[in-house]
Amino acid sequence: MLNEFVYCPRLFYYEHVEGVFIHNADTRRGAALHKRVDSGKGELPVATPAAETESQTADSKSETGNATAPQTEPETIHSRSVSLSSDRLGVTAKMDLVEVRTGNDPSDLLAPLSVTPVDYKIGAPREGENGPEIWDADRMQLGLQCLILRDNGYTCTEGVIYYRATKQRVTLPVTAELEAWIEAQIAAARRVMTGPIPAPLVDSPKCARCSLVTICLPDETRMLHDAPSHPDDEDSPATQQTFGFDREFGSVNERPLRAPDGGASSASSAHPAPTQPRRLIAARDDKRPLYITTAGVSVGKKSELVQVKEKGEVVAEIRISDLSHVAVFGSATVSTALLQTLCEKDIPVSYFSSGGFFYGLTRGQSLKNVFTRISQFEVAADPSASLGIARLIVNGKIRNQRKLLMRNHASPPSLAIARLKHVAEAALEARDNAELLGIEGVAALVYFENFAGMLKTGDNADEALVGDHGEGAARAADVEDAEPGNIEGTAPAKPSRRGRRDAIGQQFFTFDFTRRNRRPPKDAVNALLSFGYGLLARDCTVAAHAVGFDPYVGFYHQPRFGRPALALDLMEEFRPLIADSVAITLINTKAIGPGDFVRAGDAVNLSAAGRKRFFTAYEQRMNTTIVHPVFDYQVSYRRALELQARLLAKALTGEIEQYVPFTTR
Repeated sequence: MLNEFVYCPRLFYYEHVEGVFIHNADTRRGAALHKRVDSGKGELPVATPAAETESQTADSKSETGNATAPQTEPETIHSRSVSLSSDRLGVTAKMDLVEVRTGNDPSDLLAPLSVTPVDYKIGAPREGENGPEIWDADRMQLGLQCLILRDNGYTCTEGVIYYRATKQRVTLPVTAELEAWIEAQIAAARRVMTGPIPAPLVDSPKCARCSLVTICLPDETRMLHDAPSHPDDEDSPATQQTFGFDREFGSVNERPLRAPDGGASSASSAHPAPTQPRRLIAARDDKRPLYITTAGVSVGKKSELVQVKEKGEVVAEIRISDLSHVAVFGSATVSTALLQTLCEKDIPVSYFSSGGFFYGLTRGQSLKNVFTRISQFEVAADPSASLGIARLIVNGKIRNQRKLLMRNHASPPSLAIARLKHVAEAALEARDNAELLGIEGVAALVYFENFAGMLKTGDNADEALVGDHGEGAARAADVEDAEPGNIEGTAPAKPSRRGRRDAIGQQFFTFDFTRRNRRPPKDAVNALLSFGYGLLARDCTVAAHAVGFDPYVGFYHQPRFGRPALALDLMEEFRPLIADSVAITLINTKAIGPGDFVRAGDAVNLSAAGRKRFFTAYEQRMNTTIVHPVFDYQVSYRRALELQARLLAKALTGEIEQYVPFTTR
C-alpha cells in the first residue's frame, strides 16, 4: 500500500483506510501476470549473522591451515512469493522474487547470504537523462523490500524492477538517501491514516487509468468545493503540492500542513482547479440485471453461469460476469451456492413481493469502511444539519416535477407551473421538517392534479366505456402475448383504452387518473407508479450500500422500522425523472395496455406480462444517457443515481461545501 501512497495519497486512503478496491483492466492484467510469481511457497534460507559468520570462518581457516578450497561461481537460489516484516519500520511486504546468492566457497555453509529482491511490473520504466529509471512508486515498494530484508539479517545492497513492457531489468542501489526518503514516507502515511481524506490530485494524468476514479471523482470534487474567488486566496483547497510533505524521491523535508485559517502558503496557484471536469467515468455500465418473475422457478449456479429452471428444465442461462444485480419477485428459490458467489462478486440480490413491494436485499461485505456512516449518523442526529440536506432534496424533487409537467403536459398549466416554482423556493426556507413535509405535500397535490394531462390515452374520454368490444379484447390478447421489445409490432394502429374483464363482475381498467393512491394502488396508473417506485427504491438502496451508507438512516425521511429512509431520500429527485417518466412513456406509446393489469380486492397490480414490459421500459430508462446538469458530460440515469449518493457522502465528510441535488435541464 505504501507504493500507492507515493503514487496518490488519496488512493492510499481509499484502499488502506477505507478498504475500497475495484478491479479495472490494468489491475486484472497485473493479477494475471503475477500468477506464476504468486505460486511460490515463500521459502527463504535463514540469514547468517555477519559477525558470527566471520568468527566461525576464522576458526575454520585456523583448523584447515593454509589449504584453499577451489573457487566457484556463487550459487543463485530463487525464492518466490516471500512474506517478511520489519518491527523497526512496522511494515510487512510480500516479495515477488528474491534472488539468494551464496559465497564463492561451496564448502563454507556459513557464508553470508546476499539477497536481491526482484519485483515485476507490467509497464515500462521512466525515461531519464541517463537511461531508464524507476518510477517513484516502484522505488518505494522495492526500496522497502530491501530494508525489510536487511532488518531480517540478510545482506542486501540493491533491488531490481523487471518491466515486462520493455523486458528490462532496472537496478535500484540501496543508499542512505533512499532509506531516509522511505522512512519519511512511512511517517507521512501514518499521519494520513489518522486524518481526513487527502484532497484529490489536480488535473493529473494518473486519474484516467485509476480503478477508483468512479469513487474518488477527483475533478467533480474539486469543482464542487467552495473554490476561492482568486487563485491566491488562503481558503483555497489543498492541492497535491500542499499536502504537507514531498513525495518525490530525493526530497524528505516535510512542509507544515495548511491550517484552517490559512497557515503556510504554497505553490497551488500554479495548478488551479479545473473549471470543467474531465470525462473520466463511463457513461453507463455494460452489465445487465436479471429479473426473476415466474413463481416456483429455481435459480442456481453451474460453473460461471446462473441457471433458471422451471419444473426441472433449464429455461435460461446467464453469465455471472454479465450481471449487475438480481431481482426476485414472488416465490422463486435461489440456491445458497449462487448467493455465496454473488456476495463474493458484490452483485446484490433484491427481493420483492409479486406486486412489486421491496422487501430487502442481500449483498457482500466488500465495503468495510465506517467513516462515511459515522458522518451520516452525526448529521442525522443534528436536526439543523439534516434539515439543510432535506431542503435541497425536496427542492430538487419539486423542480423536476415542474420540468416534467412543462415538457409532457398537453397544454402546460401556467398557474400550476408558477405554484411549483414558488413552493420549490419555499422548500429552501423551511424552518423545520414538519414545514418541509407540508411544502412537499402542496407540491405533490399540484403535480398530481395535473398528472393526467401528461397521459395521451385517446381522442375521446368516453372511449373507455363505449369503444368496440371486439377491438379491445383483441388488443388485450395481443398485449399479453407480445414479447418485450416487440410490442410495437403487435399493437393496432389505434388501440382502444378499454381493457377486458379479468373476472366476472369486475370493472374495466382504464388509464383515467384523478389522484395518487397507494398501499394498495387502486387503479392502473397508480399501479404503474407504485411498481416504479419500488424498483427505484431498490436501486437507491443498492447505491447507498455501494457508497458505504446505512440506508435506514435518512435526513428527510425519519427512521422507522423496516424503512430504508436514506434510500427514499435519494430517490426523491429521481421519482419524476425515472418512475413517473416510465409510467407516462408506457401509456403514451401504447407499450402497455389495460389487459396488462389484474385486480385482487381493491388492489390493482400488473400481470406477469405487464411486469416484463415494465422491466424492459424501466431498464431502458435507467440506461438512457443524459448530459449531467452540473458536470456537463454524458451519464446514464443509473450512473447519475450513484453519483448523487457519492456527492452526498462527500458533502457529509466535508469534501465539498454542500450537497447539490440532481435537476434536469
